[in-house]
Amino acid sequence: MMVIRRMIPADWEPMRQIYAHYIEHTTITFDVQVPDAEAYARKMQAICEEGIAWTCEDDGRVVGFCYAHRWKEKEAYAGTRETTVYVHPDEKGRGIGSRLMKQLITDAEAQGVHALIACITCPNTASEQLHEKLGFVPVSRFREVGQKFGTWLDVADYQLLLPVAAK
Repeated sequence: MMVIRRMIPADWEPMRQIYAHYIEHTTITFDVQVPDAEAYARKMQAICEEGIAWTCEDDGRVVGFCYAHRWKEKEAYAGTRETTVYVHPDEKGRGIGSRLMKQLITDAEAQGVHALIACITCPNTASEQLHEKLGFVPVSRFREVGQKFGTWLDVADYQLLLPVAAK
């Protein structure tokens, strides 16, 4: 049975393995080396402390994850988060990314986040379509800002504005 639940430390190694696939075989991430388990655990601990971090588990196996972290460090950006979502490569097309992101959006709204930003390496049609389906709109495109596997790549920023609670 598929369950979306809060991320816990036991998820981090299976998540790192999912992420490793994308590092080693795709241009979806600009990381070029798989982080060691300790470095990844430190990163995920900090993200979990921010409070928006979800895992999708199917029959006890981590099949996807998403989180939101501070977009920029300056205080004026406190209401904005950058989103990340990854699905196990063998589990694509099952709606996992959509379910995870819907939970992330609900959680972000409950925490008073005003803007979500998805920085998507192009081309990544699946991610662009997912975000557009969820109401994100393209707001910028940076041309040839990263190079991986000998190819210059663009990054498109997609934004979703969340309702602001009345004061």
